Amino acid sequence: MGRIAPLLLALALPPSAAVAQTGEERPRARDLGIEVGIFTPGEWNAITDVPGVRVGQTTVQEGDRVNTGITAILPHDGDLYRSRVPAAIHVGNGFGKLLGVTQVRELGELETPILLTCTLCVWKAADALVEWALARPGMGTVRSLNAVVGETNDGGLNDIRARPITPAHVVRALESADTGPVDEGAVGAGRGTRAFGFKGGIGTSSRVLPESLGGHTVGVLVQSNFGGILTIDGAPVGRELGRYSFQSAVEAAAGGADEAPLDREARDDAAARWLEQDDTGQGSIMMVIATDAPLSDRNLERIASRAIMGLARTGSFAGNGSGDYVIAFSTAESVRRAPGESAAAPGEVGNDAMSALFQAVVESTEEAIYNSLLRAESVTGMGRTADALPIDETVAILRRYGVIN
Repeated sequence: MGRIAPLLLALALPPSAAVAQTGEERPRARDLGIEVGIFTPGEWNAITDVPGVRVGQTTVQEGDRVNTGITAILPHDGDLYRSRVPAAIHVGNGFGKLLGVTQVRELGELETPILLTCTLCVWKAADALVEWALARPGMGTVRSLNAVVGETNDGGLNDIRARPITPAHVVRALESADTGPVDEGAVGAGRGTRAFGFKGGIGTSSRVLPESLGGHTVGVLVQSNFGGILTIDGAPVGRELGRYSFQSAVEAAAGGADEAPLDREARDDAAARWLEQDDTGQGSIMMVIATDAPLSDRNLERIASRAIMGLARTGSFAGNGSGDYVIAFSTAESVRRAPGESAAAPGEVGNDAMSALFQAVVESTEEAIYNSLLRAESVTGMGRTADALPIDETVAILRRYGVIN
């Protein structure tokens, strides 16, 4: 896809429409020596390692009130409506506004790109996606289109009631989508999100299976915005840093019923800010899985369910107010579907060959979440600050627990 139109569009957007990450470059998990699992990442260690998958993002930041954005995932560079990919959606906890879920579950396929955004912008993003798709070549007679749009609630740092997403933001994300490295942290749909009491955001990772196990690639992209007790490769980082869900209740119980639950004067400003916020594990996460393994929608639902295991390894317990969703799709040309086809594609991976793919999904999901935290810088909005995960302190904890040298 050409880059001239997106460039002109970007020039036409307000200054808030495209914001680069600022401050000192922050590391990914592997930059610190954190190696999750046993399988090897792809070239970019990103969802874009799956051939054909492209990601585009628009970060929307304006003054001290707007921190949000759009992240677009395109399964391939062809006509997605006429070359649909098999897909599945798994719901870990359904407190969310995932648009398009029933048709994906019924038919087992995607016919549009996937968009991620903020909760109250889902419908505006979907409308812009539909307008963009209907204007594509060959779409002049289309009368039904299932837009798939996921979200997490960034209202803590973003004036979410203003619903600041515009059609131009959506189009820019779609038309700037590309292969290669993916921006992570406080970008795109992750600009205003928080996770584990720190700044969350967009993260990604991938795994390539050995040829003896099929040689397939699995990639995961997450939008992290949830609570829990942060655990990195087994190390209790959240507890050691003094930020974890139910902290106020736990400290109050430990201190005795007659004592004040929190001694804020004894804490630094960052810790005090955390304790003044909700610490009951609310929030959400969107997880998108791509693979070039030729899978049926039934087996895609099976790998989607395994992403919840990777999520749990990071310390999430999927709280009551958390929307935990997984969308999985296969890019293999042999299993793509055209409208009106009367026969299913042959050559799908069988059940007995699925276990290695399950492991790859668990590993990629876990590492993608770590990357979403490590890469995110601090963000201030709506009178609040979400502090970046402190790198030096985290490294010291990981060394103490033997995760890294």
